[in-house]
Amino acid sequence: MFLLYEYDIFWAFLIISSVIPILAFLISGLLSPIRKGPEKLSSYESGIEPMGDAWLQFRIRYYMFALVFVVFDVETVFLYPWAMSFDVLGVPVFIEALIFVLILIVGLVYAWRKGALEWS
Repeated sequence: MFLLYEYDIFWAFLIISSVIPILAFLISGLLSPIRKGPEKLSSYESGIEPMGDAWLQFRIRYYMFALVFVVFDVETVFLYPWAMSFDVLGVPVFIEALIFVLILIVGLVYAWRKGALEWS
């Protein structure tokens, strides 16, 4: 039988964890002074006077490396629970993990052959 009263702590935690950041933003918005001037609107570069435009166009290579990093970082997040419970889950889950890794390796080889991982 599904009992809702078992989730009272969860709902209380959810409400409190939602209200605290909202209150923090509201209070800081009310208490903070609003002073706009040229010094506030300038970009900050470690105390050095900014030179040139702050908006730069980055090369797509940086984004490709970041994307490959995120893909393999997420892969480790998915593989860690499988590795920890391998003895309980057995061979079918090992085969699923193997297929998952093979799909990612195919994607890595594709990106490598297309030259997406070349830095120069």
